[in-house]
Formats: sequence, C-alpha cells, structure tokens
Amino acid sequence: MDEREAFRMIDAFGSVGATRFDRTILTIDGEKRGFRPKQTAAQIKESIPHLLPGLAERKDSLVIRPSGDSVTLIQLDDLDAQCAARVSPAAFVVISTSPGNHQAWVAVAALPSNEMKSFARRLRKGASADPSASGATRLAGTLNFKRKYEPNFPAVTITQCSPGRIASKAQLEGMGLVAAPEPVKLIERAAPRNLRARGVWPSYERCLQGAPLNHAGDAPDVSRVDFTWCMTASDWGWPVESIADRLMLVSAKAATEGGRYAMLTATNAAAAVAARRNGRG
Repeated sequence: MDEREAFRMIDAFGSVGATRFDRTILTIDGEKRGFRPKQTAAQIKESIPHLLPGLAERKDSLVIRPSGDSVTLIQLDDLDAQCAARVSPAAFVVISTSPGNHQAWVAVAALPSNEMKSFARRLRKGASADPSASGATRLAGTLNFKRKYEPNFPAVTITQCSPGRIASKAQLEGMGLVAAPEPVKLIERAAPRNLRARGVWPSYERCLQGAPLNHAGDAPDVSRVDFTWCMTASDWGWPVESIADRLMLVSAKAATEGGRYAMLTATNAAAAVAARRNGRG
C-alpha cells in the first residue's frame, strides 16, 4: 500500500475539476462493505492513512467515483498497452489495474447534458474501451483484491499523470479517438412483446458466439457479451434488478466480479435501450 500514490491520484482528479468523491469499500468477492458519498478531496485524503492498513488485512479494495460540475470525466477502461498509449496524449491520468490492463481518464470541458452520454459512448467506442465502464475506479497505491488474482494481488499504479489536462471535444475528434455517431435505425425489429410474460430470456450462448474478440485476440470480449445480453433482456421488458440477478447466473465474469458489476452492467444497458428508443421517436 502506497499512501503517496493514493494522494497523487486524488490530486490528479482535483486538478481537472473533480470536487466530489463517492468512496466504496469492496470485499474480495465484490460485495459492498462500506460507502461514503460526496466526500471532498480533503476528506478522502484524511481517511486514507487510517484505511490502508485495514484494507490489506481484510483484503478489501478501495474504490472512488469522482465527479465535478465544471468538467465531464470519462473513464476508458479495459485498455491494453497499445490502446492506452493511443489515448495517453489526451488523458490526465492513466493507471494500471493488473498486468497488461490499463485505465485512462479523460477530462472534457463540460458538455451540454443532452450530449454527455452520447459523446462518452462514442469516445469509449473509438478508444476500444469497455462500453459499460461504471465511472468508478480502484485507488492507486492500493492492491486489486479479486479472487482471480490470489495469492499475487496486483498493485494499482499510476503509469502517466498530467495534472490539469482538459481536452476539448474538437481535440479528441481530431485525434481520431471518437467514433462516428451511430446512424438512426428506421426499421423496427419484430421482437415479441410477450417474451417476458412467458418467462423467456435471451440466449447468452448466442451472444457469446457472435461476440468480438478481446484485446488479446484469443477469446470473446466478455464485457461486451454481458452488455449486449443485458440490452436484449431490457428490450424484451425485463426489469434491471431481474437482469442483474440473471446475469450472475449466466455470466462467469459477473459471478466473479460480483453483484455491483452485474447491476452496473444491467443499468447501463437499460439506459442504452431507452436512449435508442427515444432516438427513434
């Protein structure tokens, strides 16, 4: 555990306009042990020296969700080294969460509320990042406690830090990091409306068969599979809570990551379905 690295990460977020931090303690199985919303940078930094020893002892992870009124913070998660290098000129901080796995944060001058989600989605797609990123991140200077890593838990480390770097929408587009807007689909799919009433769920295996490969190119991109499956379930009328519960049963990744991952994926997928329907309207 490295207190200085933790402070450095908090300061990096503060340098681009983050003023609030939701603080969560997660168990090694991904369950929430503690939560403190809307902490200031000073409050977070004051608590870190007291929290770090207990985290190591219990194998808990410290997760923060930064936000600010004057800036849009976009998390680009699940990047390999090549993708991380591509986005690094626009990022104010890049961290390594496990060997070969990187996460970049980009600060964009506050966008109109009706553009934020769409632009963030296009940036994630253009950067080849996880489309279902939650906006929460493990704190640098701590260990990434997950079952799949035991007994050699990787340290969360800062690989690049450029305090105060704020990118513009035009700059990011000029760097080729932003995917083109998705065309509006005018043809409605004839999906049966009574599937939920009949207790029918989408086929996870079918989603898996049609999935793109991960960054390493040796297996399906399971995060995208989970997101696609949740979108289909939402389109069929299943509520978010039921989708999250079901995802834990059909997805090995969801079972490993825990309930928080499942709920965030289901919630983001339902929001994407709603946005798509509103766009058609």
